[in-house]
Amino acid sequence: MPIEEPPMAVVPPKTVVVVPTYNERDNLPVLAGLLADLPVPNLHLLVVDDNSPDGTGEVADKLVADAPESIGVLHRTTKDGLGRAYLAGMTRALDEGADIVLQMDADLSHPASAIPALLDTLRTRNADVVIGSRYVPGGSTAAEWHWSRRALSAWANAYVDAILRLRLKDATAGFKAWRADTLRALDLPSVRSNGYAFQVEMNYRAARRGFTLAEVPIRFEERDHGTSKMSLAVQLESALLPWRLRFGRNL
Repeated sequence: MPIEEPPMAVVPPKTVVVVPTYNERDNLPVLAGLLADLPVPNLHLLVVDDNSPDGTGEVADKLVADAPESIGVLHRTTKDGLGRAYLAGMTRALDEGADIVLQMDADLSHPASAIPALLDTLRTRNADVVIGSRYVPGGSTAAEWHWSRRALSAWANAYVDAILRLRLKDATAGFKAWRADTLRALDLPSVRSNGYAFQVEMNYRAARRGFTLAEVPIRFEERDHGTSKMSLAVQLESALLPWRLRFGRNL
């Protein structure tokens, strides 16, 4: 009788959570703990630190020393914006064999508990990127948000949709799960926007190439520690980018 070989074990897809940091030493260990507790097999954290003066990079190194199999850190020597940090992290994740790349903020405003829903939607709805949305039914923002901040956020999304017609409720969101092949198709080295405009450009590139973008509801919380990185230059770039994308070429 021939000897039957045991079935090969199915390896879960490698999911890498890319988290840019700048002065997030208090929040980073909390986020790492939340990710470690998720019921998501083969989940990895990649910290991209922009030479934080508060010692966030050293905190990241300690996390890596404690869990080298699931946490990595990319130390950058300059702080040149959120978009550059995400691109560096995404490129590293792809080079290291990620099947799914998830992006989120380090300030705990994005709920780690929503990650299983993002991943499940990526699989079951045959989506190429899934956005954690504040503005689809079931989504919400922190009660601490001032009315002016709510108005600015709503206006920004309406502004982007009026120009680019992405048909997204939360085109400016930064909490997303990407299929690795989708990211590779977007030609990451050619992405030029920085700051929060990076989120819009990535969505636009995906839509232009015919990829499917889906949204799932999340509750966006206010940060507990640290300060916002929003600046006048970032706001100006965000206002100009949709027009550049609308009338630009080779995206």
